[in-house]
Amino acid sequence: MLALTAAVVVLAACGGKQQQVAGIGIEPGETPSKQGVRGREFPQILPGNRVAFRVKAPGAKQVQIDLGKLYDMQQNEAGEWECVTEPQSEGFHYYFLVVDGARVADPSARAYYGCSQFSSGIEIPYPEGDTRFYVRDVPHGKVSMVRFYSTTSGEWRRMFVYTPAGYENSSKKYPVLYIQHGGGEDETGWMEQGRTDIILDNLIAEEQANPMIVAMLDGNTPDFEKEFLNDCLPVVEKEFRVEADADHRALAGLSMGGIQTLNMVISHPELFRYVGVFSSGWIASNLPAGVTPEAAAPYYDMLKARPAYYNEQFKVFYLTMGGQEDIAWNNCRIMKENFDAIGIRYTYFETPGGHTWPVWRESLYRLAPILFK
Repeated sequence: MLALTAAVVVLAACGGKQQQVAGIGIEPGETPSKQGVRGREFPQILPGNRVAFRVKAPGAKQVQIDLGKLYDMQQNEAGEWECVTEPQSEGFHYYFLVVDGARVADPSARAYYGCSQFSSGIEIPYPEGDTRFYVRDVPHGKVSMVRFYSTTSGEWRRMFVYTPAGYENSSKKYPVLYIQHGGGEDETGWMEQGRTDIILDNLIAEEQANPMIVAMLDGNTPDFEKEFLNDCLPVVEKEFRVEADADHRALAGLSMGGIQTLNMVISHPELFRYVGVFSSGWIASNLPAGVTPEAAAPYYDMLKARPAYYNEQFKVFYLTMGGQEDIAWNNCRIMKENFDAIGIRYTYFETPGGHTWPVWRESLYRLAPILFK
């Protein structure tokens, strides 16, 4: 399951003079969160990437903010609950209000589907000059919502598909990256929290990545492999101008989506040349040393049977993690050790941040330029 931030990474020091409001430091005239409801003053981004919250809950006995760490709120003279957090790492983070023990979304902020419920989100600004994850004055692609009938689950489902700038006015065919969200999320994750279209627009405009289509699928299905092969892949290849072969096809995913990616590409290596696995690995953290996870055993057996074949099939096998604070770090470490013993080649990248969207944005930003070369 996708968890809240496992650890807060402090990247900026506190700064500026504080005005004391009911015993806590809230500074006037700061920046309301862009994830806040229009016209609401809070949440606010304070100097040093601290966050100020103010909540109306007159009948509550205890109110807290859960931002990977619990912050107790205090009532001001007007009866509103307030708190200021420690500095937060840049990028997107889920958060919750905890009102008398009930964990709920903040009515003053936008809701995102994450952590298996509708959650609030806060976007901490990136350092000045780092515009990789912001909308810029470059040609922009489009994101379409595509409804399709799943013969696997027996219901209508949807995916989001990014097409690069110029797609509508071109007759060319494009490569496709299929990308999966984590547990407790859905097909909106890579579009909203992940900023996939913004990342691709900027990279393509800088000629750092080849123009590509990105299909953001819903992994919440009884059988991901069956639905992908029988429903999702045919829909994308029918509805969009794509190069329908392994050389122009990539699959990537984070956390649960990373396991779905591993299972798929090892079972069907003939379908993909490019693979991305972010903050993932078969669950092994609670097993004794040297014991293979039961779910992983069939896939390790397939790799052991013909490692040279798999190495020939995959032009890119890219693993990334959010440092040792990532809740899946040990799973990935054990998986890498097994890959090394079998002789499976891969590329590994690690960045601080834990099991969070800032890490996965970075992972996509680094994967996209090495696809379809």
